Amino acid sequence: MTKKALTALTLTMALAGTASAQQVIFGHGAAPGNPRDVAAMEWAEIFAGCADGATVNVAGSATMGDDVEMLTSASAGIIQVTANSQGPMSQIVPEIGLLGLPFLFPDLPTAWEVMDGEVGQMLDERAQAAGLKILGFWDNGIRHISHMTKNVPEPADLAGMNIRTPPGQMAIDIFTALGASPAPLSFSELPTALQSGVFDGQENPLTNIYSSKIHEITKFITLTGHMYEATPVVAGLSWWSGLDEATQTCALEATAGAGETQRQLSLEAEESLRATMEAEGVTFVEADRDAYIAATASVYDKYAASYPDLVEALRAAVAQ
Repeated sequence: MTKKALTALTLTMALAGTASAQQVIFGHGAAPGNPRDVAAMEWAEIFAGCADGATVNVAGSATMGDDVEMLTSASAGIIQVTANSQGPMSQIVPEIGLLGLPFLFPDLPTAWEVMDGEVGQMLDERAQAAGLKILGFWDNGIRHISHMTKNVPEPADLAGMNIRTPPGQMAIDIFTALGASPAPLSFSELPTALQSGVFDGQENPLTNIYSSKIHEITKFITLTGHMYEATPVVAGLSWWSGLDEATQTCALEATAGAGETQRQLSLEAEESLRATMEAEGVTFVEADRDAYIAATASVYDKYAASYPDLVEALRAAVAQ
């Protein structure tokens, strides 16, 4: 276990040791001011207001460990809730990675509508089988590529590029199909890895790039829109199952209410941050979208063979 992970585990156990049934630890990995952080604070306020006598400790900036560690802690009952990430969660619930099929969603509102419907219910059933309860889906944006020294408007521009991806097989498969050399790394370690030259670039939604100051390191951003990623808000199933119906309803209402704020902030950032970052020295270009779509078609073939029902449900929901 790494020193950071050990420190996080010690902190979670200390908090859990003083917690009663009405004390909740809500962990996430985002920086202060990120829409995920803002929404977590709102979640805490709503939940404390409708769950009689409850208090919520919001622990952001990966102080409870990285996303995978927080999911493990939620499953074990050490923390209760985490606003997590699609890639890391797909290591536990592989089906959730299907939300990241390349170029699946044309825009953010379409993704939200799909996740709030039958597809979201199907994913929750699979999560519960793994000891986790999905309270709802917040947003983690449509992802773009940033590079240290150049833009990458054509798939051929990625040949041999060492690119950081989130933990999760979907992103690795996408960038392998594009001819890059992808490697997963937790988001909290990304700035240091970029500065040390481990990677040529990375991919993230503009909100994450800006709030973590990655645009100051990788000053070339290509607007690929290659992949959507959700922020599943996840509770440990043992904690969830021990709640009475009224408190479960409260947790769901807090997730939905804070999620409206989070999604709106994410949408606004997607629309406004390009101008902000250009003023700070970032060079943007549009990708050849048709070329990228053609280059990643094989990814659909792989996942349709493994998860035909969910891939078909996703395609049908988007088409509607």
